Amino acid sequence: MLSSTSLLFLILALPVLATPPAQRPFSTELVSGIEDEIPVAWIDPRILGGQLLDFTTKTRGEPLNVIISGASDPFILTDEGFIAYVASIGYAKECMGLHMGHIHLANLGDGDGRKPEALLFRQHYRMPGWGTCWESIAGGHHFRAWRQNGTEGNSGAWFLGASKEEDSRRRHTIVANGYNLGRDWLVEQALAGSELWIRNGPAPQLWVPAPGDNDMPPRSRTADDLPPSEVTPEGWPWPGTGGERLQWRAEVDWVSGLLEPGRKGVNHGIAQDGRIAVLTVLRVQSDFD
Repeated sequence: MLSSTSLLFLILALPVLATPPAQRPFSTELVSGIEDEIPVAWIDPRILGGQLLDFTTKTRGEPLNVIISGASDPFILTDEGFIAYVASIGYAKECMGLHMGHIHLANLGDGDGRKPEALLFRQHYRMPGWGTCWESIAGGHHFRAWRQNGTEGNSGAWFLGASKEEDSRRRHTIVANGYNLGRDWLVEQALAGSELWIRNGPAPQLWVPAPGDNDMPPRSRTADDLPPSEVTPEGWPWPGTGGERLQWRAEVDWVSGLLEPGRKGVNHGIAQDGRIAVLTVLRVQSDFD
């Protein structure tokens, strides 16, 4: 027979035993905002069945080790703006737009299930037009990107899988410690601040100015010169309305606990430290605005 004290203990313990602990959402805003339709900076993919490893093969994946939060400059949360921003920190689309590698899938827990990478960028060695062709030969930094914009979790954040790869002779395998190195290099470029010049025309040109370069593009028009449809919610002109010099700065938060450290399930068996860099990228006023 159980004593009354033992019985009382079991009754009190039942709710604890029967209810799994709530998963703490890792985001810069409370996840309750999802239900209330309040914008959130990013949503922990695990809440709705996603994960921070992509699906490279049936059994292995690569870490999604950088998040560009939905609290960033609205322009870079679009495809056009994202391409412009990453060009400013050292990346561009693949050589001549050709993709020869494997398409990775990722589940960001946004209701879209496993979806293919939206974009792939390679280090452009300060030559956005064709520098990625050199990266394809010599190796360097690259990343794949997915946007968290599904029907069940639309934060607008970009999730990136960054790494550093070997040259073509080594078939672009990831270098030792390549996932941590790729993430850290991207973060360093973002934290240093960046700028990009855009020359508009039939084929808009993007380029990263070299230090001391004085060949400035035409002065951007201000928000006062534009109709409301061409102005961002923050009052900035949407790029594309004239020759622009765009400048950004970034802030980083390091998050642990989203991804298990180590090599378990990681492509190429390369260990990574489990840290995720959450970047908030903000547009700053240009000297020419």
